[in-house]
Amino acid sequence: MSDTVQRGRAVYITYVITDDAGQVLEQYAMPVGYVHGGRSGLFDRIEAALAGRRVGDRVEVRLAAAEAFGPHRPELTFTDELENVPPEHRAVGSEVEFESERGERRVFRVTRIEGGRLTVDGNHPLAGKDLTFRLRVEAIRPATAEEIASGMPADTPLQRPH
Repeated sequence: MSDTVQRGRAVYITYVITDDAGQVLEQYAMPVGYVHGGRSGLFDRIEAALAGRRVGDRVEVRLAAAEAFGPHRPELTFTDELENVPPEHRAVGSEVEFESERGERRVFRVTRIEGGRLTVDGNHPLAGKDLTFRLRVEAIRPATAEEIASGMPADTPLQRPH
């Protein structure tokens, strides 16, 4: 049964994420891998939809915002005067990591620069959006013990599908 997606298999997929209007928000044409049934970080409904599939199979899964990256939290968006921001972060798309008093870390992205003010957002870029994931199984193979423990195939970049 190693030719199907199942627990303990390294699975390689390509995918496209679209919003409700059909706009492509993210796309991976090069296969990314995960270990099925492991600690991959893949959304449960997506992993469940891939179970039992074979190479070449396509799967479509729609996730409401609450099931995906959660609601957009306005309290994670901050605006400040541009002059208060280090020059290396004065570009839309720039990322900076902040740590709270409790030691929690969060990455904030510069999302807007306008009128001498800069806005950063600590929400995931897809937070607050209902999403459709279109996935294609590209390859399947047995995972090693190390791969099962990590949730990631050793021969894939450290990109995790959502």
